[in-house]
Amino acid sequence: MEEDQELERKISGLKTSMAEGERKTALEMVQAAGTDRHCVTFVLHEEDHTLGNALRYMIMKNPEVEFCGYTTTHPSESKINLRIQTRGALPAVEPFQRGLSELMNVCQHVLDKFEASIKDYNEQKASRSESTF
Repeated sequence: MEEDQELERKISGLKTSMAEGERKTALEMVQAAGTDRHCVTFVLHEEDHTLGNALRYMIMKNPEVEFCGYTTTHPSESKINLRIQTRGALPAVEPFQRGLSELMNVCQHVLDKFEASIKDYNEQKASRSESTF
């Protein structure tokens, strides 16, 4: 019971609020009856293959993860089901959080490199235009 409360506390940080005070859950954790916390399905609302495939890849890099896969519920719905099964040493929510964190780090690195390249390009362009005068 205490572990369930701990998982709820971890998941509650991943929920977002929508406009005009309406609370809408961006993430749900679904667990089949009789299963332990090592096999969990996370339902991510307003997401698609863009996040699903990248997150699945990041999670599968963890050696403690036995299975990770995702499906879209229907082409007209913006929702994915991401299922994680660990080898039993840790609950499925931990590789999920770690995968999100690592994916954010990768995206930030790509953004930093992109912005540095734009800055270099603009500096080179400015120096070329100065040399022509």
